[in-house]
Order: sequence, then structure tokens, then C-alpha cells
Amino acid sequence: VMDMAHIDISAADYHRRTKHQLQRFAAGPDTLDWDAQPQPFRTWAGAPTIPLPLVADELKTTWGQMQAQRDVALHALSLRTVACLLELSFALTAWKQFGPDRWALRANPSSGNLHPTEVYVLARGVEGLPDGLYHYEPLEHALACRAHYAPVTEGGRPSPGLWIGLSAIQWREAWKYGERAFRYCQLDAGHALGALRYAAALLGWQALRVPALSHAALAASMGLDREADFGRAEREEPDMLMAVGDVVDASWAADSLKPLAWFGQASRLDPRPMYAWPVIDEVSRTTRPQPPADGMEPATHGMARQAEVGTSQAAPRAEEPAVSIIRGRRSAQHFDRHAQMNRRSFEGLVQSLVPVNQVPWDAWPHVPRVHAIFYVHRVEGVAPGVYVLPRSAAGEALLRQEIIATTDWDQAWTVLTDEQGVRWPLWRVAEHPNLAGVLRQLSCHQAIASDACWAMSLVAEFEAPLAAQADAYRQLLQEAGLMGQALYLNAEAHGYRGTGIGCYFDDAVHHLLSLDSERLQVLYHFTVGVPMADSRITTEPPYAHLTSSRQEDAA
Repeated sequence: VMDMAHIDISAADYHRRTKHQLQRFAAGPDTLDWDAQPQPFRTWAGAPTIPLPLVADELKTTWGQMQAQRDVALHALSLRTVACLLELSFALTAWKQFGPDRWALRANPSSGNLHPTEVYVLARGVEGLPDGLYHYEPLEHALACRAHYAPVTEGGRPSPGLWIGLSAIQWREAWKYGERAFRYCQLDAGHALGALRYAAALLGWQALRVPALSHAALAASMGLDREADFGRAEREEPDMLMAVGDVVDASWAADSLKPLAWFGQASRLDPRPMYAWPVIDEVSRTTRPQPPADGMEPATHGMARQAEVGTSQAAPRAEEPAVSIIRGRRSAQHFDRHAQMNRRSFEGLVQSLVPVNQVPWDAWPHVPRVHAIFYVHRVEGVAPGVYVLPRSAAGEALLRQEIIATTDWDQAWTVLTDEQGVRWPLWRVAEHPNLAGVLRQLSCHQAIASDACWAMSLVAEFEAPLAAQADAYRQLLQEAGLMGQALYLNAEAHGYRGTGIGCYFDDAVHHLLSLDSERLQVLYHFTVGVPMADSRITTEPPYAHLTSSRQEDAA
């Protein structure tokens, strides 16, 4: 491995370096020792643990009610509701087994099911939960106390508050994917943000990303800057902090969250790593958010705009409990290559990506800069071809300039109309009856790209954001991941299934779209179709391994 200790690699340089090409893949391990896979669960030895009840089944809110935020009961902040929030966002949802191999599935999806994202709970004034910083341990559905907060002695007792911190153990992804792993960790962070927002919505809560926090402030909030607590264990890269609750103030209240005592030593996940990828540490360093004094935080988007009542396409499973859809989400491994999607479901899935004030987009405070390009294979009443959903007016103008293969944009239909009367159109830019084979080749020869009812590229405005802001690259990938999470859950609600694809040939996709500059870059692929089950794989409940008393709590 080359010595990169003194190389200051930019996000753009990293992105070019980690592109898959038709002639070669980005740098990664030559071989994988599956018996030496990093441990999927981090623990904190010596940290006091609080078992959490399994209570999500008590929530009867339907998917349709949650989507419309109608008749959703408002729950108070308590240990029990925090447990429910975590159960529906980051807990185990099932165990799978095939032969001697057994693995866990979680509510939040992850590239390769490797789960680099770690979750921290920062609680103040939550009934039944002492004020402190906690690490969520999904295997046991428990909170490990990392620190107690000092009592507030001046100015009276602050109002109750709950924050969720997300970090990444990047080695979990690098172990399998090499240098491209940084991309996948950021995509996973976006998926995790979405999982949290949907879970919060079921409790009647808001979830807002805390803006303008520097890397140092993020690390300190989660205790990730305490080198002695990690020792030889893999470090965690802080990603974001989310304010969650019934009434949310996204400002950061660090003064009232001062650690009084610390507990725990991080577990090591891989004692004998075979490879090292210094470029990941370098791009992590050069893309970290800067202190807000820089003035580099972008203006927030006008997310107050509402979708016009009645424009949303009702999902076939809208009357089912939302809990069932969230916990039933899976990544399809194989699609029925002959199945078709009905047009109403396709319209509903397209609507889920429009950044108006709907879940999960009310949690994303940044200007939308990632746009959806659909490759329709088999949707009833929709001609096969290429369709574009611009997610901002500026994005549409740029897409029209950059997609030079066609000058004719035909409006397929209006996706929805917001309360200001602004119409969000889906544009047809090319009819193409034989895209499936091309998309299979471009998606690293994966059959799911051709067998799905449709595939898509998530294309980001690239040059301008990266020139303006240090952490823009992270934000773009996270936005793409958040779009993927919206598609995952809405696909389930419509009776289909999705699969995110991080492996594609970057520049070959650009060639297909006639993109010949870096003003736009593809960041993610996604597919939706009718899944085919593998009867050889057995499914087991997620928490059968807990004690009988915990199971009684779940009943």
C-alpha cells in the first residue's frame, strides 16, 4: 500500500480514483477470508447496560396515516418510546440462515449487510432514562452508558431533549470493498437517517438534522475523540447528529450535555486486518465539516412547501400497520424478469422522492442536489425508456444542459403540485425498448439491474457543491442514500421490493447519458421489482435469544 501520510486528496480526486471502469474495478482486496469478517456488532466493555423493551407491536398506526401524518398519536419522551424508536430504525428484524451460515438483518439497510453505522443516544430529561450518552447495541436491543451528564445547576432545568448520533466504522466496508468503502459508508448514513425519520414519524415526532456542527463538535458529542477509550480498536468517523422528539429545536445544546463520568472500552472488530486503505482516512479528513464560522453551510431548502392534498398515490398496503412494512423491508436478491409494475405504484414511488414537506424530506435541511434518472423496463402504461425527475429548478436547468444526447424533453406527467402551485414533472428524454441488457452490464453485470421492473441512476450536481463546501461530497452521498431509503420502504408499501446497487461502471453510465463533464456525477444505482424468494434460506425471529423476561416485555 502506498504511503499517503502526506497526500492531501480532495473529494473529487478520491471520486475519480474510486470509479469502477469496464476495464478494471477500483482498488479492493484480492481475496476475502469470510471466516475473518469483522465483527458486526461493537460493544463497550465495562459500560453499564440498560436492556430495552420490545414494544413496537403496540403501534397500530397504518402506513397511510404515517405518510399523511394524520391521526398519529403523539407519544411522550420516555425510555419506552426511545426503545420503540430504536427498534424501528436500527434494531434486528430477522435472522437468516443458509447451510452453516447465519446472519442478522436490521431495520436500516447496509451495503453488503456490513453495517458500518453506529448509533448513539444523547438523552436529557427523558422519563426512565438517566441523563447521559449511550451507545445502542442492536444485538441485545440495549443501551450501553458511555457517560453520565452533569446535573444542570444554573438557569433552571432545561427542557427534555433527545439526539441521535450516527458514526461509521469504515473498516467494516473497507474489509470487503477496499477504497470505494468511503462512498458506501456515506450512502449508509443517508439510509440510517431515513430509517430514523420514518420511525420517529410513527411516534408523532419530528427528526431534524442539527446543522453547522464541525467535525470536532460531532466527535465530542459522541465521545469519539477519546483516544484512550478506543486503544487498538477501530476508530469511528462521526457522520451527523439528529434532534428527535415531539417538539424539536435543531440548535445544539452542548452546554447542558456535559459528561461527568465516562465508561467503557471499545471492542476490536478485526484483530488481523489483511489490507490497509490510507486513501479512506485521507478523504475522511479532507471532507470533514468545518466550524460554522467558515460561512460554508449552504442555505436551507424551502421544505415548508406541502404537497397538494389528494395528489399522493395511495399504496396498496396503506391500511396495514406501518410497523409491519418497516420491519418487513428487505433487499431483493433476485427479481422476476417477467413481472410488470402497475403505473399507479410507479407514480407513487416517483412521488416519494419529491423534496416537499413529506417524510423523510422534512428531515433534510439542505438544498436538493441529487436527481433521479429512471430506466423503465416493464411498467404498465409507461413506454420503456429514460425518464428524469429533477428535484430542483436549478437541477433541471443543469440536467438539460448536460444530458446532450437529446434536445427534446417531453413531460410524461405531473408527479405532484405543491401548495404554491409549483408542478413537479417527470420528463421522458428517450424511448428505448432494450435498456435492460445495457443496465445489467453497467451495473457490474448484476442481473437485478435487468430483471427489475425499472432501474435508476441517482445523479448529483458535483463540481459546484464540492468547490463551495468541505463536506459537500458527504452530503451528496447521504442524500442519495436517503433517496434509496424512501424507495425501499415505499416499494414495500406498494407490494414490490427494492435493492440498492453501489457497484456500477461510473464513466460508462456517464457515456450512456452523454455526460462529458464533472458538473454531474452518478453516485448510486437502485432497482425495484417483484422479488423471487429462495426457499433454501430460512428465517428466524430477531430476538429469540433474549431472556424470557425481555420476551414478556415484547408481548
